[in-house]
Amino acid sequence: MHGLLASSIGVTCAAALALPLTSPATATTVRPAPTAEAGTRPTAVHESRTTTPLPGSTQSLPLAPLARDRTLGEAGGQGLFRRAVPRFSLLGVVWDDPDAELNGRVQVRTHAPGATAWSEWQDVETHNADHGADPGTAERASGRVRGATAPLWVNDSDGVEVRVHPDTRSRTEETGRGFRTVTAAAELPTGLRLELVDPGTEAPSPARAGRFTAPVEPPGRTEPLTRSQRVKPYIGPRPKIVTRSGWGADESLRETGFRYTTTVKAAFVHHTATGNAYKCSQAASVIRGIYRYHVKSMGWRDIGYNFLVDKCGTIYEGRAGGVANAVLGAHTLGFNTNSTGIAVLGTFSSTKPGSATVNAIAQLTAWKLGLFGANPNGKTYLKSGGGNLYPKGKNVRLNVISGHRDGFATDCPGKQLYGKLGSARTAAARYQGR
Repeated sequence: MHGLLASSIGVTCAAALALPLTSPATATTVRPAPTAEAGTRPTAVHESRTTTPLPGSTQSLPLAPLARDRTLGEAGGQGLFRRAVPRFSLLGVVWDDPDAELNGRVQVRTHAPGATAWSEWQDVETHNADHGADPGTAERASGRVRGATAPLWVNDSDGVEVRVHPDTRSRTEETGRGFRTVTAAAELPTGLRLELVDPGTEAPSPARAGRFTAPVEPPGRTEPLTRSQRVKPYIGPRPKIVTRSGWGADESLRETGFRYTTTVKAAFVHHTATGNAYKCSQAASVIRGIYRYHVKSMGWRDIGYNFLVDKCGTIYEGRAGGVANAVLGAHTLGFNTNSTGIAVLGTFSSTKPGSATVNAIAQLTAWKLGLFGANPNGKTYLKSGGGNLYPKGKNVRLNVISGHRDGFATDCPGKQLYGKLGSARTAAARYQGR
């Protein structure tokens, strides 16, 4: 989808801007796709991987110190001044230590090809440590995992500027004459880098064959079962799910093999915090960007979520291993075992999700949880793998359909989406015929 920014275009673009673009820095390519350990997988699942990488790229640019910005009243931090870069659509900031927190504010602005002005400054969600593999797992202990902000979708861009300002903290010190207040900037994590992701294009598929998984239920049955129709076990009709090949996953990026847990007792609902500035026709590109960011920039074995849902209610397969299987994800730190993670594309702190999205969550959970005998309107127990709310080993009682914030101290999935989970539980139970 994207090519490199030609020098002539860069000159023309720079001339039209109020402030000139600096010359592009040499972008480094982040780690090659890691090699996986041998994984156990059901005999019914057969892995098919592309041998030729699909279009797409990641630029990794180290941040530099910034002078104190007196106009903003902020301490000097790190960042990059305006510059022309090869085309990208999604960005984020990463750092060396996955356990380190970025106590500060990350802001970016971008330039769209052909535009005469830059975008406004946008905030990037910095609290992303609540997503990821559980402590002690092979994925977490691989040595490749990095700390990171949430990714932000910015649409097609050929210029970028970023600033990371640390929070300021005050403490009281005793002096010979009394007390004084001392203000200091928080220490930023080491190895801060800006990741610019070009999601590329999906593989050519003239007939779009394999875009959706084949439904288990008879074609056309999308209504919930009535009480007279229900049979045990309670399993809702299988919804249409866009496969990984359907959204254009480059299977050469992820690790080989799959990881499974024993069962699926609960579903955790997330938002991706990538913003809402995407069209539903761009959802596959957004997912390819998140996938590349999770694997190439953050060091995960695959995309972290088991499923994704866009704002038009389309459901997408996430982490590889089979949509009907208990695939181990990296979505809810401490509670990935025996659960599935569903992420809605977008940010729902103040934006309400549409009814199509909430209904898609209900349909998906009615089917997925039903396969493992779980009641979407019920409660269950999960053993914590370690996190900031529950110590490792503690059995925690949770809703079978929970929000991310129920298992970890986080705003995810946003206030507005979290408030709709009750409706999703009720609808999912109806789809199961309960």
